[in-house]
Amino acid sequence: MTSPKKRKRTLGRRELIDLPALALRGVEAKVDTGAYTSAIHCQDVHLATDLLTGQPVLHVRLLDPAHPATDGRQLTFREFDQRDIRSSNGEVQARYVIRTVVRLFGKNFETEFSLADRSDLRYPVLLGRALLRQGRFVVDVARRDVSYKAECRATGRRHPATPEEGKPV
Repeated sequence: MTSPKKRKRTLGRRELIDLPALALRGVEAKVDTGAYTSAIHCQDVHLATDLLTGQPVLHVRLLDPAHPATDGRQLTFREFDQRDIRSSNGEVQARYVIRTVVRLFGKNFETEFSLADRSDLRYPVLLGRALLRQGRFVVDVARRDVSYKAECRATGRRHPATPEEGKPV
């Protein structure tokens, strides 16, 4: 007897997501089936050595300081990787990669995010195929905020305002 396949869930072309381990809620994310790894905007990236252990520690500030989801604090990651990531324009960049949890449809999914300067792009977060595959998500480009609206209905949470228009995707 074969086990039934899990039902696929639909995401819109843009989703509001929570990153609970990073204390970020309602962050705008573009769903991108062309990208394998998810990405998050960061700045002030630097490596330091932990004085107690001698191990490298990654320090970053996620999102822009003016972004409503952030308090501008510096985050520290002891577990990270550095990889070559091909950007949408075909350029290969050495980027740091972290693992964290993204919340969609009221469920947590641990996935990798490359850290990139996305300040000139409309959405500070990009959700890639690795996460889409893990969550068994399909994308309906005619829809937006499907996961967040479903969670708002289920929890009574208020849906935040949409982001500013005019920036490139």
